[in-house]
Amino acid sequence: MEVGQLQRRFLEYTASLFNQGLLDGQFAQLQQLQDESNPDFVLEVVSLFFEDSEKLLNDLTIAVGQHIVDFKKVDAYVHQFKGSSSSIGAQRVRNVCIAFRSFCEEQNTEACMSCLLQLKQEYSLVKDKLQNLFQLEQQIVEAGGAVPMLEY
Repeated sequence: MEVGQLQRRFLEYTASLFNQGLLDGQFAQLQQLQDESNPDFVLEVVSLFFEDSEKLLNDLTIAVGQHIVDFKKVDAYVHQFKGSSSSIGAQRVRNVCIAFRSFCEEQNTEACMSCLLQLKQEYSLVKDKLQNLFQLEQQIVEAGGAVPMLEY
């Protein structure tokens, strides 16, 4: 595929992630911080988010699955997840975290379990979509092109 086609695909794909509510303006701000001196900035930040998220999801699964749930601990994990998802612009993940925290406050185990499943689904979806986006970026660079920026 030629560079122009790849660039158009990249822009359309990125726009679709915003339109679906998967990403918000924070992700756009991250993209604007990327330049020639730090060409992998967004990839590095998002990769750290993936690493942290995998650990947090594991910790949350264990904490919510306890016979007696420590809602303060669960809330601390969810709060951390909310912060890291907000920092990369993972809007739908952040929104689930907000609901999750309110159920922690209510000490509603069933609702927390449900939120955990929803959180895993939203995280998995945004991870998959962002990995696809980074693959498109790599294809553009390998084809000799520059990664285009969406106008916000």
